[in-house]
Amino acid sequence: MYKSILVPVDILAEGLTSSAISHAVFLAKLSNATVRLCHVLPISSAIINSYAMGYAELKDRASVKAEEELKKLIAGIDLPEDQLSYSIAFGSPRDEIVSMADEVDADLIVIASRRPNITTHLLGSNASGIVRYAKSSVLVVR
Repeated sequence: MYKSILVPVDILAEGLTSSAISHAVFLAKLSNATVRLCHVLPISSAIINSYAMGYAELKDRASVKAEEELKKLIAGIDLPEDQLSYSIAFGSPRDEIVSMADEVDADLIVIASRRPNITTHLLGSNASGIVRYAKSSVLVVR
């Protein structure tokens, strides 16, 4: 049914991340799909303004930490190594995830979302944007 599943993860939100990964792994096992974890490090105006204070070093440290965490996540997934990969991107989570889905030809994006509140209406802002702009199917896990 699926060939390529993209799973955007937030390495700081363990509960959400494990829920999305569990669903993706279940579906990957049913269809022998590949699973790609993706973590997006947002670039805010505050970070950009701090460029003179070592932004490049901060970006490098964030990349190293994210890569370490993604490797730990992959090590705990019960799928063959050749079915797993990961990537790190910088920018708007919605834009980077939608772009990554196109790049890896994902036919499913599995993303976790927090419980909605009055400001997010039905979905979290990242999940909502991904659902709205992705060309592939999106499974939102709560």
